[in-house]
Parts: sequence; structure tokens; C-alpha cells
Amino acid sequence: MFEVPAFKPWFPRKAQPWVYLFIAACFQLSAARYMGALNGMIGDESLMREDVLMCLYANLAGMACYFPLLFRMKFRFTNKTLLRAAMLGVAVTNLLTAYVSWLPLLWLCCFIEGACKIQGTFECMSNVQLWMTPTRDFRVFFPVLHLFIMGAQQINGWGAAWCEFFGDWRLTHWIICGLMLCLLLFQHVCLRHFRIFPKTPLWGIDWLGMAQWVALVMQLAALLNYGDWLDWYNSPTTWILTGTICLTSATILRRMQMLPHAFISRKVFKFKHVVPILVLIALCEMLLGTEYMLEEMFCEETLHYTDYMGAWRYWPALLGCWAGCGFAYWWMKMHNFTYIRLAVVGLLALLAYLVQMYFLISPDIARGMFFWPVVCRGFAATVLGIMFMISLHDSMDFLTFFQGLSLFNMLHMVLGSLFGVALYAKLFGWCVADAFARYAPSVNSGSVARIAQGDGGVASFVEQMVDGNLAVGIKTVYGVAIFGCILVLAGFLLYDAPMRRHTRAMQPWRALGRRFLRPLVRRKVAAV
Repeated sequence: MFEVPAFKPWFPRKAQPWVYLFIAACFQLSAARYMGALNGMIGDESLMREDVLMCLYANLAGMACYFPLLFRMKFRFTNKTLLRAAMLGVAVTNLLTAYVSWLPLLWLCCFIEGACKIQGTFECMSNVQLWMTPTRDFRVFFPVLHLFIMGAQQINGWGAAWCEFFGDWRLTHWIICGLMLCLLLFQHVCLRHFRIFPKTPLWGIDWLGMAQWVALVMQLAALLNYGDWLDWYNSPTTWILTGTICLTSATILRRMQMLPHAFISRKVFKFKHVVPILVLIALCEMLLGTEYMLEEMFCEETLHYTDYMGAWRYWPALLGCWAGCGFAYWWMKMHNFTYIRLAVVGLLALLAYLVQMYFLISPDIARGMFFWPVVCRGFAATVLGIMFMISLHDSMDFLTFFQGLSLFNMLHMVLGSLFGVALYAKLFGWCVADAFARYAPSVNSGSVARIAQGDGGVASFVEQMVDGNLAVGIKTVYGVAIFGCILVLAGFLLYDAPMRRHTRAMQPWRALGRRFLRPLVRRKVAAV
């Protein structure tokens, strides 16, 4: 029977791994700022939308940049010490971010919360990995891990929206803070100090290199996040940010050349498939950035949904995420198929989402019509995330894998979608301006007089005109994203070769479809 050595002897063995999974889920439910209550935070604290989003990117940067330190911390401190520090850090930062309004301190708290969150999640999941897969098969571990990561991401957004509706957006912070304090009490009573490996000092860590990478990610995030508001290079602030990005990049490259044990070693980029994988991650995340820019804008500006009215989208997304985890497990573990074609499936799901949204965009759309597009989006994001992570694992050795994971998450969680959002924002501005310019000649003194005599008057007409032109702009940018997705999908189909040498021969698509659908058909016939 599997046993977690960190538990005290009297604790039931059967419950030990399940308790660790529950603690990992609690860590994943936490965040520095909960985007489900975005509008409530903007209105209550008199912040710009970009200021609040920067809190999210600081939190994700803390998670991404902390990856290379995870095993060093595990070798240095005991399991109980790491969990205690992570729980306390999440509780304190949630309390601070609920009331701090000075932006630099707020962003620092968000960054620290991200580091504590990933430390607690890693400590729990690494201790029960052998329970999930005794052979440490990452084709099993990564789909299970994404069940928690993607699932918690949807649930905490839904919970934050309803906390804002029933009370105050700060209620979510208090709930997470209380949950962490309960977990602190639990680990104090039920866990003991245990170290699997001999105590290893924290010598040889490139702390300055870590600070440089953090600075680079935050500078890029600030440039892409505030760029549209600053009108890009018509502002001196944008030029200053660009100069600091170039300077930071040069110092990082110089340090990678000089130090054999840099925070992210240059050896990472020498593996055969790493650079192509990172480029593809960036491209796919740019396409998925439509969720954060176009879908959110359509729901808020055209349909005029509040946070709690838009919270229903989290449940179809959750269904798609969990379906993606199950499909990735079926594909990689049960049939050992090639990863390239798994990426093709993910991109087809993403293309289905973009095409459905393109044809559904209208000011008069019913809310339930978004169900299947959102399911496809959740499925695509999960399948692509698992595929890229397992491909990266198979392309690198263990010593550099966590450095590669850090780069992966910098693109996957922060910079990839930000590049897409910045591009879509610029395109959207052009498209809306063009739509208004084309519509303006039809408005004259005679048409205004007729409009004033109609139902609703001029105010109703102006509102309908603005909503219609916004919908046209959003539809046009979705069309551009469709073309981009088709190009990426065509690249994968042209490069249809296995990324691993020891993968079983792939069946034709038609035979594979029949094989996947046959059990479902039999189950349906049996039910009838």
C-alpha cells in the first residue's frame, strides 16, 4: 500500500495521497487577483484594466520563473517546512492584495503568491507521483496534473464572480486565506518533518540571473499590456521600456555565455526540438489569446454582460479541459500515438472554436449558443498544453528539464497570449475605425430626423450602431485568427512525422476515427 512518509504513523495510509491531491487543488484555487471579479476590482479601486491585468501577469511570472528552484528547495528543506511556507505565503499575500493599492507593492505581492502557489503544488504532486504512475510515466502524470491546473483555473474564476455578486470581490481573498490557515493547522497536526534526500545547501544558484529573467518577463509584460493604451511608439514610455528590454536581454545572453551554471543554461537551446517547440508554443498561445481579448470584449462591450452573467462560460470551459485531459491520456498512454498528430487534433479544436465564434458574433446572440465554442476552446488549450509539455520532456534531459519548463511557462502563461492580445487590440482598433468610417456617410440630417421619430430615439440608434460596429470589428479579427490557425495547422500537417523514435506506427485518420467512435456507438446501442 502506498505511503507518504511525511505523514505521522497514525494517519490512515489509504487517505494520504488523496489528502495531498486535495491540498494541491487548494493551492491551484488560489491566486493573487481573481479575474472573475475583474470589473469589481476596477470600479472599487479606481484602477485601469491594464493595472489589474498586470497583477495577473506578475502572478503568472512568479510561477514561471520559480521552476528551476523547485528541486533545489526540495533538497534543502523538509516537506513540512516547504508546505508551511507556501501556505503562509499564499494566505498573507491574499490578504495583502485585497487591500494594497500601491501598484509596485501589489505586483510584488502577486509575484510572491505565484512562487508560493507553484511551490506548494509541486511539493504535493511530486510526493504522490509514484502513486499515480509507479514508473514515473509523464504521459500519465501530465494529464492528471492538468486536471487540477485547468480545472482550478475555471473554478476560481467562477467562484470570484459569484463572490462579487453576493458580497464583495474581497470575499474570495478571505475564503482562500481561511482555507490556507485551516491547511496550516492540518499540517501542524498530521505531518512531520521528512527529507527524502540528504540536506543540500542552496549554493550555486544564480540569483542574479533569476532577477534578470524576472525583470525581462515583467518588462515584456508591461510593454505588451500597456502598449495599446500608450499608443505604442508614440509614447516615450514605450521607447524607454524597449531600451530596458534590449539591455536586460543583452545582460542575460552575456551571463549565459560566461557562467556554466546560469539560471537558464545555454545548453537548453542546444537540444534538437526545444527551439521549435518554444516557437510553436508562442504561436498557439497567440491564437488562444482571442479568449482574453475578443471573447471578453464581446461579452462585456457588445452583450453588456456583468462578471456574474459571464461566469457561466467557466463550466463549458471546465468540461472541455477535462475532456482534453482524458483524450490526451487515451492518445499518449493507451495507444502511444505520435505527438504531432495530437497537436493536429488540438489545433482542429482551436480552429472549430474560432470558426464558430466568427459565425456566431452578433449583438442578438443567445447566451447558450456559446456552449460548444467554449468547450472546444477548453479542449484545445488543454490538449496543446499537455502535448507541448510532454514533447519538451522527451526532448531534454532531467537536469535541464525544469529550466525548459520555466521557458515553456513564460511563453505559455505570460508572453504568448500577451503577444496575441496586443496584436488583436491593434487590429481591432483599425477594424472598428474602418467600420465607423464606412457607416458615417449613411448618416445625414434626414436619417437623423427619421431616427429621432422612431422607437427609442437617437440614443437607442447610437447604442445599436456602436454595438454593431464593435461586433463587426470583433468578427473581422476572428477571421484573421482563423487564417493564422489554418497556417499553423498546415505547418503541422506538412511536418507530419513522430517526434519520438519509439512510437507505434500511426493508423490512417479514418481508421483512427472508427476506432475511437466504435465504443461510443456500442454504448449508445446498448442503452437503447
